[in-house]
Amino acid sequence: MDKTAVLIPCYNEGKTIEKVVRDFRAALPDAVVYVYDNNSSDGTAEIAAAAGAVVRHEYSQGKGNVIRRMFREVDAECYIMADGDDTYPAENAPEMVSRVLERKADMVVGDRLSSTYFTENRRPFHNTGNSFVRASINRLFKCDIKDIMTGYRAFSYEFVKTFPVLSEGFEIETEMSIHAADKRLRVENVVVTYRDRPEGSVSKLNTFSDGIKVLRTIGRLFRTYRPMEYFGLLSTVLMLLGVLFVIPVLEDYAQTGMVARFPTLIVCGFVMLAAIISFFAGLLLMTLRMKDRQEFEMRLHAASDQKKRLMKEKKD
Repeated sequence: MDKTAVLIPCYNEGKTIEKVVRDFRAALPDAVVYVYDNNSSDGTAEIAAAAGAVVRHEYSQGKGNVIRRMFREVDAECYIMADGDDTYPAENAPEMVSRVLERKADMVVGDRLSSTYFTENRRPFHNTGNSFVRASINRLFKCDIKDIMTGYRAFSYEFVKTFPVLSEGFEIETEMSIHAADKRLRVENVVVTYRDRPEGSVSKLNTFSDGIKVLRTIGRLFRTYRPMEYFGLLSTVLMLLGVLFVIPVLEDYAQTGMVARFPTLIVCGFVMLAAIISFFAGLLLMTLRMKDRQEFEMRLHAASDQKKRLMKEKKD
């Protein structure tokens, strides 16, 4: 079991990966630097190995798939995750590690948005998207995470071994943030200096297609983690629509004693039924969520016990 593991997912980062590996080895001399290559064609794996990294491979394309593999294979007391594009300074890594090992944080977020991100990043839609996603998640999940989509984070052993990776691509960071907020894990923010990619290094993130995936992930996880709020809102909207359209029918009936618009009345009845079903679906799923929370706490205890066993075996 490593004391600290630096995890770097990579896809065609041959221009920057050598510097990134060397910077993290200098900042964390006792850490093991792992580079997980995701089908690169520019020699990323060979360059990383020459720079002193432990190189492994994930052949299913997508950042989420790479992180799933890393979290499954690497055991460490503290994990640092960073991109291989040299946009995150390794100098902040020791502070992030100390937040996990000494302050018992479950996740430490490398906060770009509070420093230089908006001036360094040359893609304006990314700036708007980051701000919108941060505001949405903090409001929906009642948390205070300063940078939702940063790729620079530190994790505890317990977080890594109990986090269910469901996303395949860049929406994985959003999933991590929502998971931590929902499970009431200890999250701390460390302001880091962001620098844009160097000349010749190309981002693999598509502003619009990946942005849509992130928004869909937020919606999916809001439905999963906050079912009463999600289905309660749906129930309220349906109920209001039903009442709105049935009022004219009732007015006609009160004046004439006849129902002139039977189709409208029938549709309103079905809309009201849908509202009632939605409400009780939210109640049922909320009960299941409480059961899931209890099971997650037991998984946390099991992960903590496993960590103690691994540390004892390492000492022996």
